[in-house]
Amino acid sequence: MKRIITVVVILLALLMISVSVFAQGGVAASVLRNLSLRDGPGTNFNRVAIMNAGTPLVISGRDASGIWLYGSTSSGQTGWMSARHVGISFDNIAALPVLGADAAVSAAAAAPVAQAAAPAVSAGQPGAGVGTAISNLNLRSGPGTNFGRVGRMNRGEQFAVDGRNAAGNWVRGVSSSGQSGWAAAAYLSGLNLATLPVVDGLPQVASAAPPPAAPVAPVGAPVNVPNTAAAGGFELGGHVQGLSDRTIGAMRQAGMSWVKFQLRYSQGQDPNSAAGLIADAHSKGFRVLLGIVGLRDQVNNGNYFNDYANFVGGVAALGADAIEVWNEQNIDREWPSGQIDPGRYTQLLAAAYNAIKSRNPGTLVISGALAPTGFFGGCNANGCDDAPYISGMAAAGAANYMDCLGVHYNEGIISPTQASGDPRGGHYTRYYPGMVNAYLGALGSRPLCFTELGYLSPEGLGSLPGDFGWAGGTSVGQQAQWLDEAVNIARGSGRVRLLIVWNVDFTAFGSDPMAGYAIIRPDGSCPACAALGS
Repeated sequence: MKRIITVVVILLALLMISVSVFAQGGVAASVLRNLSLRDGPGTNFNRVAIMNAGTPLVISGRDASGIWLYGSTSSGQTGWMSARHVGISFDNIAALPVLGADAAVSAAAAAPVAQAAAPAVSAGQPGAGVGTAISNLNLRSGPGTNFGRVGRMNRGEQFAVDGRNAAGNWVRGVSSSGQSGWAAAAYLSGLNLATLPVVDGLPQVASAAPPPAAPVAPVGAPVNVPNTAAAGGFELGGHVQGLSDRTIGAMRQAGMSWVKFQLRYSQGQDPNSAAGLIADAHSKGFRVLLGIVGLRDQVNNGNYFNDYANFVGGVAALGADAIEVWNEQNIDREWPSGQIDPGRYTQLLAAAYNAIKSRNPGTLVISGALAPTGFFGGCNANGCDDAPYISGMAAAGAANYMDCLGVHYNEGIISPTQASGDPRGGHYTRYYPGMVNAYLGALGSRPLCFTELGYLSPEGLGSLPGDFGWAGGTSVGQQAQWLDEAVNIARGSGRVRLLIVWNVDFTAFGSDPMAGYAIIRPDGSCPACAALGS
């Protein structure tokens, strides 16, 4: 009996050592969706295993581009994986050593990554693990979205965990800000779910009321709050009508991790009107950008800017990952005719920025993307070309009130690799490089966020209306090829933070032929998804 006890003690010690080595042997991360492990950094290399969503990882290196990561699982499998499907920050990727395609580095040999101390778990057993939130997420009173929200965590916040539910998809613990509750395991990196005990209930839950509405800081200086919005890197998403199974499948095939919805704001509207969109996106594994556009007929109402700012601040408090402040405010379709003014818009942007950062410093603030046009020949009562408008924003100090400069590019009929050759002429809005250079030239102190980038093709839909006849010769194959080229150029540029494909699943094809921009075509195919995901 004494020998048996000794053996058990030794085995337990070895197990504890192996778990400790795994937890400390590199950058802790987890798989965001089912992912291939390969014997080299690229899809042309052989698949050696498939990792399920939620699989904990230790990342010990990357290729030169940062698109492929080298790491190991808790079961000892090692190999290369696509970075876009791993819950790891861009800063951590940049700090990894660059490895060759034949790397045989042991994950356990990598230098440990320092972690901030997490609070002791106040409920149940002592902490059995510490996870890091890979996006803003809610804490709930039980293991499921049907339980009430008792708190929330920001991206990057740590969560000391004492157990999990039987299914292993929810964990219980306390955040570094002292809030107790249950969190969806898919949104936490660095946890080894297999080592956690199964628990239930929620002793000593600290009830967390939604943050109170913050007064809007006066325009003139950016609000003095810490800005934890992610900077640098590149991410891809799509603008959708809704997250149906078909749409989700197409987005995942294309490698999209963000989803965009546009929301119309009417004065007096409750920010909770956005809660369903945010929860739906997060529950399906996407970060969410909300383009929040007011009504032009209300802009001149009393206290409007403060009301709009308090609304977007409330939406940020609900966990929106990014907010675009208005849309195409340089034309009278979206802003009152005769009052189109970059200085006045900058006042709205400043009020919105201050409110958002006061409520959730981690929310990315994107300036409203302008309508790309040279139609007005400058500025007049009905509109303003985007070049003078963006220059006016820069002169008004708009760079102080944004994390990212919003851009639309949706009138291309040639490859984004070309800077000339469009049969309609040489205006810069015809060309992807022209858009990038013009916007960086006017406000290059901020990265670009393409909140709409798409190519119009009537294939399979019929004739285009007259105003869109310029795209009549664009095929679905060209749409797929050009989108893939644009994404690759943006990813490699170092100046584009986010690119939202316009659009994924719209079906209307009338005077505004939105279905022609959709990457899911009328027959259900998605050639662009295959191109983007290859």
